[in-house]
Amino acid sequence: MSDQPPTPSPFDRLYRATLAPLRRYLTRLLGDSAEAEDVAHDAYMRVYPTVQKEAADKPEAFLYTTARRLAFNKLKRRRIGPFIADAAQPELAASQAPGVVQTVIARQELQRLEDAISELPPGCRTVLLLRKVELLSHQEIADRLGIAISTVEKQHARALRLLRASLSVSPATADTASEKEIGS
Repeated sequence: MSDQPPTPSPFDRLYRATLAPLRRYLTRLLGDSAEAEDVAHDAYMRVYPTVQKEAADKPEAFLYTTARRLAFNKLKRRRIGPFIADAAQPELAASQAPGVVQTVIARQELQRLEDAISELPPGCRTVLLLRKVELLSHQEIADRLGIAISTVEKQHARALRLLRASLSVSPATADTASEKEIGS
């Protein structure tokens, strides 16, 4: 075995090089760092399959174009605004927005999911993202990756099994287990 760390994938290199600048750019566009973080996440999810296959000539430009379009869509939705049932007494209308607690929990769950996906073996991760993000069939994934459909099915099943196992451990349980390991 060699002592050299594995070579980062094209997506890993793009992610590391652009994460902070992309978030700053989106924060300037949207005026809200939380929304900028969400849009950046969506943009990375959309460009991942193309960048990972090295199919984009200029991955950074592709990422920024995707992020800018997502940000503009978010700004358009903001201008439309929510429908208020009783315009005469808007303060009496129930808010449909999630509360702070729900937002924090959702972000924590999303972070756990992202971490779990990033820990998947590369083949499983690629198949899972093509299936769940790009909504490709097993046959389409097999054609795109040049592998047998049975391999796609096995990698997809393995990815789901590994995610389920990873996510079934609650954060509190994981923290307690870590504390026990440290105390041992």
